[in-house]
Amino acid sequence: MSTTLANPAAARDHARSMAGTVVEAMPVLPPVAKDLPGGVSADDLVWEETIAAGGYATRRLSRGARLRLIDLKGDACASLLVFNAEMPTERLNVADTVKVQWNAYLGAGKLLLSDMGRVLMSFLEDGAETHDTFCGTSNAATNAAKYDNGANSGPTPNGRDRLLLGAAKHGLQRRDVHPCVNLFKGAAIEADGTITPKVGPFEPGRSLVLRAEMDVIVVIANCPHVLDPREAWTVTPLRATAWRGPVTPQDDPIRTATPEGLRAFENVEDYFRR
Repeated sequence: MSTTLANPAAARDHARSMAGTVVEAMPVLPPVAKDLPGGVSADDLVWEETIAAGGYATRRLSRGARLRLIDLKGDACASLLVFNAEMPTERLNVADTVKVQWNAYLGAGKLLLSDMGRVLMSFLEDGAETHDTFCGTSNAATNAAKYDNGANSGPTPNGRDRLLLGAAKHGLQRRDVHPCVNLFKGAAIEADGTITPKVGPFEPGRSLVLRAEMDVIVVIANCPHVLDPREAWTVTPLRATAWRGPVTPQDDPIRTATPEGLRAFENVEDYFRR
């Protein structure tokens, strides 16, 4: 630290002089977005943030809220955890998400299901169509083996520790960092069981929109996919925008698309009938 900033008054003055400085990867307060969908009021905007390469973000969203994620430069990897905000012991269950829908490949119309048979979030739109329910995220050991440094505070942070930082902001602990889904980076299972990563880079600007079917906590880590074959630790920024929206109606086509999905929505409605 310089001798100038060692003086508390000088440090304060320096900090205040930075007011108005724009940093690419940070929340926008109050949230402002110039590209909201038609019919969405700026007054309903609740979150606008760019998540840096290697960064993380978290937010509590109310039932009916929409969350749009944009892969700004074509090389983001959004490892996503979802919790019931009222009772975080209920959380995303990737195995049930796959099993109940008879499909391991997420996309428009698909659901993210909890371990209690309820829909936490649904995919309203998907312009990426490259997601992963198989591999989970990186950890300190995998990053140390691949990049020679797996430390959370090092040059090549790992997804699990980033998710832990986000979860901790809601009073959650390491044991609460459950298996995640990876958005914008995919993996396919071949006929012989081989996992083939689909990690790009892809065209910039791909996006998706999720709808919160319950009051949820979302935690996102933006770190390279654990099976990324590139030698260099490579990932690019991710943009998150969320706004309030109406609760899913009874005749919603995603709600009624399959018997299994309808049951999961009915479980949600029963939960809110308390």
